[in-house]
Amino acid sequence: MALGAIAAGIAAMGAAIGGGIGDGILIGHTVDSIARQPELQGRLQATMFIGVGLIEAMPIIAIVIGFLVMNK
Repeated sequence: MALGAIAAGIAAMGAAIGGGIGDGILIGHTVDSIARQPELQGRLQATMFIGVGLIEAMPIIAIVIGFLVMNK
């Protein structure tokens, strides 16, 4: 049981770190793009929000898998 809890913690940690890095890179590049072409701000922000949603889906899935491993 203890090893399952450790595995769930490692999965949650990796998911949080990966999601944070991915969001930071995506948002940083979006800000750079908006600074270069302000007329495309609406289109770039819409694309960024879709990307953030996809990036954030992976940590949620990893945490769910970690909880499943913990309960076995």
